[in-house]
Amino acid sequence: MIAWVHERAAASGASEVLVATDDERIARAAAAHGARVEMTGTHHESGTDRIAEVAERLGWPDEHIVVNVQGDEPLVPPELIAQVAGLLARHPDAAIATLTTPVRSPEELTDPGTAKVVADRTGRALYFSRAPIPWSRDGDRPDAPRRHIGLYAYRVRDLKRISAEPPCALELAERLEQLRALWLGMQIVVEDAVVPPARGVDTVADLDEIRAAVARLSAARPGA
Repeated sequence: MIAWVHERAAASGASEVLVATDDERIARAAAAHGARVEMTGTHHESGTDRIAEVAERLGWPDEHIVVNVQGDEPLVPPELIAQVAGLLARHPDAAIATLTTPVRSPEELTDPGTAKVVADRTGRALYFSRAPIPWSRDGDRPDAPRRHIGLYAYRVRDLKRISAEPPCALELAERLEQLRALWLGMQIVVEDAVVPPARGVDTVADLDEIRAAVARLSAARPGA
């Protein structure tokens, strides 16, 4: 799985791609694929904190943009990685950029495993939640709810600032790391994904579907 994530990230046009992990098994699998690996501490509360450690160690300039692609997204479209980096580049006052897509069903809206987001008219995130938001008191929904895609772009300076603060109560309650940035008063800009996001791996059933999809893609490659 991590090999596919690395391959998708490399196809996005990023100038540098590496795997940050505290797990030797992941490190061995990534290295066997030819990926650069950075081992991190085991104490991190989130991927944001893990990447901040790497950014500090490697001395990345404060203005550089870093994209966090989670390791359970083996079919993430490279176009979305490029899109979220470009979105942050166009908003110099924002600390984070991320992507959304319409909620597809009532079940998805009420599923706590799916993060939802509401934004203002300029595309700045107001709140993220595992609960259904916005909640229509009268039952009508003139605006389609948006599902959050867990793909983040940060400027290094803001990544360090977020990581320097402990998790806030909202983040701990919702288990959503981006709420720490909102709690600190930082701007998060959101935009609809330019292509449909792929399924991530959260359950054994998800893993079975991803394995089948990867097998189909591998068979379709030239020379396969």
